[in-house]
Amino acid sequence: MRKPFLSLLAMGLTTGLLALPVQAQAGDQIQIVGSSTVYPFVTVVAEEFGNSTEFSTPIVEQTGTGGGFKVFCEGLGDSHPDIANASRAIKKSEEELCAKNGVKNITELKIGFDGIVLANSKKTERYNLSKEQIFMALAKQVPVDGKLIDNPNRNWSDVDPSLPDTKIEVYGPPPTSGTRDAFAELVMEPSCKDLPEFKNAYPDKKDRKKSCHLLREDGPFIPAGEDDNVIVHKLRSNPKALGIFGFSFLDQNTDTVQGSLIDDKEPTFENISDGSYGISRSLYVYVKEGRIGKTAGLKEFITELVGDEAAGEFGYLSEKGLIPLTETELKIMQQRTVSSTQ
Repeated sequence: MRKPFLSLLAMGLTTGLLALPVQAQAGDQIQIVGSSTVYPFVTVVAEEFGNSTEFSTPIVEQTGTGGGFKVFCEGLGDSHPDIANASRAIKKSEEELCAKNGVKNITELKIGFDGIVLANSKKTERYNLSKEQIFMALAKQVPVDGKLIDNPNRNWSDVDPSLPDTKIEVYGPPPTSGTRDAFAELVMEPSCKDLPEFKNAYPDKKDRKKSCHLLREDGPFIPAGEDDNVIVHKLRSNPKALGIFGFSFLDQNTDTVQGSLIDDKEPTFENISDGSYGISRSLYVYVKEGRIGKTAGLKEFITELVGDEAAGEFGYLSEKGLIPLTETELKIMQQRTVSSTQ
């Protein structure tokens, strides 16, 4: 009897919409954990796969990228996940954890792109922010008069007089989220790493990077859990706040929320696709090669996941807000699935 892997998840991880059968035999159902951003896309493929093949519908859990890798890397047996979804690339420390537990052959598949948006309710004025303004609003420490101090900015107008005289309230992902990691790398770090005050305080580049990534903990930034839908709901009930989440959640809620312009660029499918919108990232799935041939349908599922019908330019995932790979890059991912299953 296959042991449900939900018991391995830390308390507080969000359970996905696909329920785990009470009695599942070893290797008869694909188990997937990870990013809440990638979750909607992989869930759509899982449902299509379950409906159109003789295999069981895969179980998909949204645990956050970091939480997903933690569980994914715990072992290679039947009770551990076969796939980890991620909104960032796997870290060296996570690869080392996997290897330590016998998970040594992992296939990385990029499935598309996503933008990170700062959105607010359509009931209020749309923001046009620079990355530097976002940093000055959300960083734990900021430069003032040549020194680094705890962030004193309480209103957006404190950051820049041209911005609204409104309290800074930004709902965002927790530390285990790949969205938060990507936000730190794409917004916080480039706005910070060359500032003289940070160079003087943190001459070591690794220490400076770590410091640049720190978000304030005194109220204006509010961690809101792994589920981006929760942040969207909070924006509806608090029109003065902003929220940080993936473009696909904006795309699905355009009736109530709007994305801020970042450096004068609107978060649109086209701007993210051509790279002109400055906060975009790749989305991934990681597959245990050691489970191929042991978990029923795993080979077929990853083939479907990067197939033209799902992930192509006009595939059904683009209808859900996924920014597709270029044709050349998609072909590389498709060949990678072939190589990993031989």
